[in-house]
Amino acid sequence: MRTILVTGATGFIGNYVVEELLKNNCRVVASSFLEEKARSFSWFQRVQYKPFDLASFNPEINYYEWFQRPDAVIHLAWEGLPNYKAAFHYEVNLPRHFSFLQNLVTHGLKNLSVTGTCFEYGMKEGMLSEDMPAHPANPYAQAKNGLRKLLEQLQQTVLFDFKWIRLFYMYGKGQNSNSLLSQLQKALDEKAPVFNMSGGMQIRDYLPVERVAAYIVKIALQDKVNGIINCCSGQPVSVKELVEKYLQEHKATIHLNLGYYPYTDYEPMAFWGNDKKIKQILQQ
Repeated sequence: MRTILVTGATGFIGNYVVEELLKNNCRVVASSFLEEKARSFSWFQRVQYKPFDLASFNPEINYYEWFQRPDAVIHLAWEGLPNYKAAFHYEVNLPRHFSFLQNLVTHGLKNLSVTGTCFEYGMKEGMLSEDMPAHPANPYAQAKNGLRKLLEQLQQTVLFDFKWIRLFYMYGKGQNSNSLLSQLQKALDEKAPVFNMSGGMQIRDYLPVERVAAYIVKIALQDKVNGIINCCSGQPVSVKELVEKYLQEHKATIHLNLGYYPYTDYEPMAFWGNDKKIKQILQQ
């Protein structure tokens, strides 16, 4: 039975990743700095939980041993979201997370998967493929891309399998209360007559969080496809279509006040992922 360490286990994605690993008969070491929150999840009694705050990182500690010599690590932890424009990502998170992952690898970890972001591609339109150069346009994406580069450099001196999982958009139970569909459900629950939103013409790539978790686990547990991997559907969908589909599935109606909010300035209007690599992994 393989032992998998999951950092950020109490986050939106982390909760589902832990459940997916348990379904795959893995021994899970789950970690986060919110032990009280971890205890509220159904998986808590079925994993080895080790609370850890990256702010307390100590380079003198062998974290590979401390986390019970895992066969693989799925690193989901990242602080400061959803504020994508904060310098904190680059000034604090980048060096902190690299130091932690470097510690694991140099002490013996051989299989590392880290979640990145589609924002690393920058303000590009259309289908985004892993071989495209990264041009991150906000501090969060710049920090993530910087972390990827440092880990790739580390591979020049230490041998380990490295998978960089670029996340696109997702939705599901437990998502941030400020997210689009969470706000829509709140409006429905409150029987609001109108739902204020943007123009809804943005084209995005969406997956339910359960499938995102399944993809992440599938990527992490295989060793044939490494490097940058888009975690995406490969299907372009407008925000308006996503909202209308949600209403249809929930047999609900509400007037959509399109154009109430302006479009964001940190992401392009129309982009989606090339899913060739993830399909290759899923077919293994």
